[in-house]
Amino acid sequence: MRTAFDALGPWSAALGTEGVASHTGDVHVPEPHRFRAVFISDLHLGTPGCQATALLDFLKHHPSETLYLVGDIVDGWQLRRRWFWPQAHNDVVQKLLRSARKGCRVVFVPGNHDEFARAFVGHSFGGIEVVADAVHLTVDGRQLWVTHGDYFDGVIQCAKWLAYLGDNLYEFTLKLNRHLNSLRARMGLPYWSLSAYLKGKVKKALNYVTDFEIAVAAEARRRGHHGVVCGHIHRAEMREIDGILYCNDGDWVESRTALVEHLDGRLELLQWPARPAVPSLAPVSELVA
Repeated sequence: MRTAFDALGPWSAALGTEGVASHTGDVHVPEPHRFRAVFISDLHLGTPGCQATALLDFLKHHPSETLYLVGDIVDGWQLRRRWFWPQAHNDVVQKLLRSARKGCRVVFVPGNHDEFARAFVGHSFGGIEVVADAVHLTVDGRQLWVTHGDYFDGVIQCAKWLAYLGDNLYEFTLKLNRHLNSLRARMGLPYWSLSAYLKGKVKKALNYVTDFEIAVAAEARRRGHHGVVCGHIHRAEMREIDGILYCNDGDWVESRTALVEHLDGRLELLQWPARPAVPSLAPVSELVA
C-alpha cells in the first residue's frame, strides 16, 4: 500500500494542501457544458511521448458534464525507471482537479500503466472518483461499459515481462518517431506516425487488435450492456460488433483522440487539432439500431 501511495506522487504534488477530501467549501462556477461526456485514455503522463500541450488545449475547448479518464493516465512503468515530469504534465493534473472543483464529474478508471491507483478504488482524490470500471448512461438510455481493456490483453495477464519489453520497444519507436517528424517538419511535411505504420503492416498486430475488440465487445454483451468504451491499444475506433457498440477513444501519445457524447446523445470520435474525419465518426443512432 505504501508503494502504491508513493506512486501517487504527481497527484499528491498537484493536490497540494487540498488533500484527498472533497471540496465542499469551494465556490462552484459551472463551465459551459458543451458535451454530456468526454472519454480520454492513454495520456501516459510522465513520458516524453505524452502530448500534454495539445491535451490541455482540447480540454479547454471541450468542457463536459462528465469526464472519464479511461486508464493509463499516469505511466507508472516509465516513472519507476526514469523520472520525467515537466510543468505541462503538472498542468494537466491541475486542469483535471480544477474541472472537478467547477462541477464536472471526473471518473478515473485505472489501467495497467497506472495500476497502482487500483489500490484506491472507491476513494476520491480532489473530487476525482477512482473506480474499477463504470457504466455510462447516454441521453437516449444506452448503457456503455467503461473499462481500460488490459484485462483482455493476454500479454498483460499471462506474460507481464513481455509487456514490459514491448513497452520499452514502443518508447524507442516513439523517440525515433520524434526525430523523424522534426526532420519532416523542417521539410514542410505533415506529422507521420511510424509506430502506427508498423502496426498497420504487421498482420499479427492487426489480428491482435481484431481479437481484442471482439473480446471486449463480447464481455460487454455478457454483462448486458449496449456498448463498451475502452482504451489500451492506442487505436481510436467506433463500430458495431455483433450488435454491441465498440468504442475505443485512442490515445494522447500519437493520435490525440477522444470520444464525446453530444447533448443530443450522438457519440463521436474527435481528433485534436481537428483533421479530416475519421471513418467511424457516425452518430450512435446510426451504428446501433
